[in-house]
Amino acid sequence: MNLSCTAAVLGFILGTIVGSFLNVCIYRLPREESVIFPGSHCPKCNSPIRWYDNIPIISYLLLKGKCRYCGEKISPVYPIVEFLSGLLTAGIFFRFGISFDSLYYSILTWFLIAISVIDIKELMVPVKPCYIIMVLGMVLSPFTHTVSLIDSILGASLGAGIILFIIESYFIFRDKEGMGYGDANIMAAIGSFLGWKKVFFVIFFASLIGAIIGIIFIISGDKDNESPLPFGPFLAIGAYLTIFLGDLLLKFYLGG
Repeated sequence: MNLSCTAAVLGFILGTIVGSFLNVCIYRLPREESVIFPGSHCPKCNSPIRWYDNIPIISYLLLKGKCRYCGEKISPVYPIVEFLSGLLTAGIFFRFGISFDSLYYSILTWFLIAISVIDIKELMVPVKPCYIIMVLGMVLSPFTHTVSLIDSILGASLGAGIILFIIESYFIFRDKEGMGYGDANIMAAIGSFLGWKKVFFVIFFASLIGAIIGIIFIISGDKDNESPLPFGPFLAIGAYLTIFLGDLLLKFYLGG
């Protein structure tokens, strides 16, 4: 097994472990509950979940998707989040190897997974996690090989600014909200990790994918053009694609 594959395997294991914690965040943050205390427990019978019942993906399969104590069904979202976190983290580690940059972009990826699921389920974006991740991106950026502190600060400002401009412009011309202010918070966090130059690629990918999905929903009859569609997941996809393609696109754009 070469070094890249070894890094990917380690990334997958780390990602699934973090994914288990992301499930706690996804459940508790919209309810404004602590993500630390109390420990993991069944939301129905409140029985503590033992470590052997909290092994990512495996425990869900062994328990057949039910609580050991009360038999309450466990949402399949839990293993899906764990697997997705593992898969995307493996991609980061495969690309950047066992390095600080891998941890840096993994932190952003984990945040995007959690915030996307919350946005899909609740149609809202909690502010505090976005602010914490934005500040963390600025603090960690000087230690990376790709983003400077100035890039991080400008990226957060530009990312939020573009979304806010779109929100206000849409409201002026249509007299209603087209996007939520939570999307600006997400872009601030993304911009702080990716830098100001790559903000444009994130918004391009997100808009393109969002338009395609929106058209599919309208054609299929699941939604009309007035139905709300969470934009956070599209920003997340755009950011993840930009992590891998951003440098290549910049070189192409600059004629390098």
